Amino acid sequence: MSKIRKIKWTTTKIIAAGYLVVIALGTLLLMLPFSNREGTATTFMDAWFTATSATCVTGLVTNDTYTFWSEFGQVVILILIQIGGIGFMTIAISALTLTRKKIGLSERMLMQESVAAPQIGGIVRMSKFVLSGTLFFEGIGAVLLAFYFVPRLGLGKGIYYAVFHSISAFCNAGIDLMGYYSPSSSLITAGDSYLVSLTIAGLIIIGGIGFLVWEDLKKCKWKFRYYRLHTKMVIFATGVLIIGGTLLMFLFEWGQPSMEGKTLGQQILSAFFQAVTPRTAGFNTVDLNALTDSSQMLMVCLMFIGGSPGSTAGGIKTTTILILMLTIWTELRKRKDLELFRRRVEGEAIRHACCLMMFYGLLSIGSSMAIATIENLGIKQTLFETVSALCTVGLSLGITSSLGMVSQVILILLMFIGRVGGITILIAFTNHISTIPSKLPVEKISVG
Repeated sequence: MSKIRKIKWTTTKIIAAGYLVVIALGTLLLMLPFSNREGTATTFMDAWFTATSATCVTGLVTNDTYTFWSEFGQVVILILIQIGGIGFMTIAISALTLTRKKIGLSERMLMQESVAAPQIGGIVRMSKFVLSGTLFFEGIGAVLLAFYFVPRLGLGKGIYYAVFHSISAFCNAGIDLMGYYSPSSSLITAGDSYLVSLTIAGLIIIGGIGFLVWEDLKKCKWKFRYYRLHTKMVIFATGVLIIGGTLLMFLFEWGQPSMEGKTLGQQILSAFFQAVTPRTAGFNTVDLNALTDSSQMLMVCLMFIGGSPGSTAGGIKTTTILILMLTIWTELRKRKDLELFRRRVEGEAIRHACCLMMFYGLLSIGSSMAIATIENLGIKQTLFETVSALCTVGLSLGITSSLGMVSQVILILLMFIGRVGGITILIAFTNHISTIPSKLPVEKISVG
């Protein structure tokens, strides 16, 4: 048991180091003169920020992707998004299986940690499933988006745009090439297209529910009662957040400037898309600065929650927020155990949920106050930006490109922590993991 714990401890460091290596390589490639349209060397900060944002599938950028980066630079960004989305360990293990090399315990532990799998058994098979499933959904998304882009941009460019945005949406990155129409406009110019909005939203949802849920759905089809507790929690929480978020967004923006000129159907579509994209894609089909304060705060909450464990999304995750809400309900009922769907949730999961909530909350508040002080900006703007970075969303109120170097470094660190994972980061920098149970006497304290 101690050997397995030691291996699992070192896997967290390897995962963190792996993302650092990918970011470093991406930074070097983006600094090359032919990576941007002007043919000059990109500054280190711009290249580092963009490489981190792409690898951590965030979407915050200091320069418009289409107008600043050349086709080579865009392809580098797309590759970084793909690696960051499904995880470098998934790609590495899939490559090893093709060479028929034996995959040892350490590699299997790495894969288990990277996709948040509950057990190590069948992890190689799952890596193949993740890779094939990713290519399948991204392919379907590209075909659907091609019906929008090809008639407008021509065959070659239209297919390229369809593939780019399909991968970016599925990996929950939110980086786009719509600067071709208007710089830094995201999907606003295509916001009223049901084909684009529903396809992008569908890819975001599929990528954000997690690979474990895919496996359960494939195995059990529509038989809900046979799903794992994890799958049931993810489906329930995702449904509540999408439906609830859409209704609230629609109510907050009813009759507001952000919905001016839109039909009722287009308003519902816009509300739905803005409820889906904060978890955690980074696309937007309306001007975020035109939204009411209530809508912007709702988006902050949705960004903070994010997607589901073992997915391409960030945030504290849907299962975490559901466990925390159930903890409140359990306490109100004076029950000892946390129960859901006729199952009992283990104590370790509750501790992890509390830890993540506090860790992400302190980071979001602390970093937003730091940037607000450094840049002399309002706390609402900086909180939106820091939560977007930490939860790997990419939505912005337009201040990223104007931030100074120190503030950009803060966002880079937040993006890295958000992609690698809060628990993984904490374990990676812990020098000792105690397995000895405490024998100190228990004493009750007053809480609240």
